[in-house]
Amino acid sequence: MSTTTEVMGVTRHIDAPAETVFAVLTDPAHHAAIDGTGWVREPLDRDEITGVGQVFGMGMFHSNHPDGDYRMHNRVEVFEPPRALAWQPGQYGPDGELGFGGWTWRYDLESDGAGCRVTLTYDWSAVPAFLREHIAFPPFGEEHLTRSLDNLAALT
Repeated sequence: MSTTTEVMGVTRHIDAPAETVFAVLTDPAHHAAIDGTGWVREPLDRDEITGVGQVFGMGMFHSNHPDGDYRMHNRVEVFEPPRALAWQPGQYGPDGELGFGGWTWRYDLESDGAGCRVTLTYDWSAVPAFLREHIAFPPFGEEHLTRSLDNLAALT
């Protein structure tokens, strides 16, 4: 476990090959079961994640969100099977443009012979000041990342 001012990361061993873990991560249908915050609900489409630049949508819920239910559209920033996967969450604005808040989610996988070590990183270093006035960062503690990796381990 490691935390700096604007990056939080948790690492754990998972008793499954990196290829298996990566396959679970690239299927958005599993993201609600992996999520340690309880905010992720369902994928908005069923396409697997296949490359950098792809956008995949997720239905979300948060009691502090003005609408409760909302949608996030995540742009894949890193796709390196079976070693790394990262995305930047965003939302479509009234102009139809996809805008991003400045935070990213990243999974790094390293085979270790008896499975793999997985590091989940949440980085909010690029969040602009105007958003920080309305949302406290990070919006959760490290226990949510730990829970996410525990959930991922259970799925594999």
